[in-house]
Amino acid sequence: MEKTYKSGFAAIVGRPNVGKSTLLNSLLGEKVAIITNKPQTTRNMVRGIITTDEAQIVFVDTPGMHIAKDKLSENMVKMAENSIKNGDVVLFMTAPAEKSDIHPADVEILKGLAKVSAAKFLLINKVDLVDKGRLLPIMEAYNNACPFDETIPISALKGENLLNLRETIVKYLPAGPKFFPDDMMTDAPDKFIISEMIREKALYLLQEEIPHGIAVEITQLKKREGKEIVDIEATIYCEKNSHKGIIIGKGGAMLKEIGIRSRKDIQRIYEEKVNLQMWVKIKENWRDSDFFMRNFGFKAD
Repeated sequence: MEKTYKSGFAAIVGRPNVGKSTLLNSLLGEKVAIITNKPQTTRNMVRGIITTDEAQIVFVDTPGMHIAKDKLSENMVKMAENSIKNGDVVLFMTAPAEKSDIHPADVEILKGLAKVSAAKFLLINKVDLVDKGRLLPIMEAYNNACPFDETIPISALKGENLLNLRETIVKYLPAGPKFFPDDMMTDAPDKFIISEMIREKALYLLQEEIPHGIAVEITQLKKREGKEIVDIEATIYCEKNSHKGIIIGKGGAMLKEIGIRSRKDIQRIYEEKVNLQMWVKIKENWRDSDFFMRNFGFKAD
């Protein structure tokens, strides 16, 4: 008897900075989602695809769930909520708090998850940093707040227990066809991936008050005819004139450094020389503008 093929979507959700994007990258063995130590780095849903002989799992990395302060934040939270509604499996990811079994920021999220009918997994991340005696009380506390179908301790950074996670997810997927070709790792377009790589370098290099006020738009992406060179033009948008000066830096030094670091990542994708040109422009209060939100691809609806 032929074995039934399975396929479905696994939404990775949780508060900011618990390691959701790191998990996605580790599962795929390739970097498709940007990672920084700043909260709310992920602004859009990023899909990563694992295809085997028995199943296709489409992982959906979502923005961190938090209290919205502007239209951008509202849309980020809405994206996460939509992923929960549409997921065949919901992977709720957390990292243990220092002084309590349940992290205070998880309390409201757990109340909402308790109402979700899809299979729910509790992923306790960074277990390599947790005293083993604390792990069981933490698991019990979370399951008392929201009954989970599976509880799996992991280390997204070190890859600990991820094979078990994959195999367990497959058990909960419905029978179905492949949604994507076998060799596709993500459905994100090249322009999106490149813009995210540039934003990642900017987030890493810039001062605390600036990163959440920037967006990156790729205005040109073209392979040069007859040569192994890819020409890319990008615009970094910020909200204030003072921020523009900081992004450019003295004598253009900061913008140059963002470009150097971005180019290295982009060349890894194309395996060709990359000619990257960048500009900085001001769009005041773009995070509260529906027009610019749609233009930058941040609308959830």
